[in-house]
Amino acid sequence: MSVTSPPRTVRIGSRKSQLALIQTYWVQKQLEKIFPDREFEVQTMSTHGDKILDVALSKIGDKGLFTKELELGMLRNEIDFAVHSLKDLPTNLPEGLALGAVTERENPADALVVHQKHQDKQIETLPEGAVIGSSSLRRLAQLRHHFPHLTFKDVRGNLNTRLKKLDDGEYDAIILAVAGLERLGMGDRVHQVLPPEISLHAVGQGALGIECRADDTEILEIVKAIEHTPTAQRCHAERAFLRELEGGCQVPIGVNTHLEGNVLTLTGIVASVDGTKFVKDTVTGEATNPEQVGSELAQRLRQQGAQEILDQIFTEIERS
Repeated sequence: MSVTSPPRTVRIGSRKSQLALIQTYWVQKQLEKIFPDREFEVQTMSTHGDKILDVALSKIGDKGLFTKELELGMLRNEIDFAVHSLKDLPTNLPEGLALGAVTERENPADALVVHQKHQDKQIETLPEGAVIGSSSLRRLAQLRHHFPHLTFKDVRGNLNTRLKKLDDGEYDAIILAVAGLERLGMGDRVHQVLPPEISLHAVGQGALGIECRADDTEILEIVKAIEHTPTAQRCHAERAFLRELEGGCQVPIGVNTHLEGNVLTLTGIVASVDGTKFVKDTVTGEATNPEQVGSELAQRLRQQGAQEILDQIFTEIERS
């Protein structure tokens, strides 16, 4: 009589930050509901980006700072898949790895979080010279364009660290992702949700990306069970747009997507870091071919001067 061996334990990789763990445990719980006969264990790792907290992201490399150690873990077969905030996952993945699934998106917008003394203000009514904290070139470029009278200052650290710096008076306000605050149970700190007219969000913001080995069909089948197709279509369009334009660095590129039936509408922006140069356009296409929508928008913005803006940014980053 043959004995059936139990299914293999699935090892999930995560960063050690509070938000990363909340997201990873959520994925673990969803998969345990769907596959009750399987074991899913979480393994944590510190990434290079988690360890460097006193330098602006744009000056220390690309978004792979937050994913490289997890990717090495997959390639060495130490973990089976990794859970990322999709906005942190580079658009060009290492050979042998793939984006296996995209989960349903939370609100992808940016949020204004203010110091107590500004509770009666919106971003439009903050006083001249008010200090706004953000580590994102995308947010800084758009806000400098719309609000040149405000002062902008880099802010690093995990979410709790940033909020403490704000509450201690180092900043008048900071800009954070609505989704991150809500996942941490801090939705009450969202003072104002910034509309897309002011701040187009980051590519993939609000969604989780599950990265795994490209040839591991068993794991690919498992993670696909929690994919949210409408979110995946929107995010694949956004990532194709970014992939065509970026050189791997942090660049001021923002997006907004809308899906109605099989019609996908993608708006994108490329801005100079100081917010003075700015190209923006919208493309509509079939949701079943999202990469084509993203690629078409990238080509259209290039024709309007996006490449010159990006070349200047890359030059400035290399100099600094």
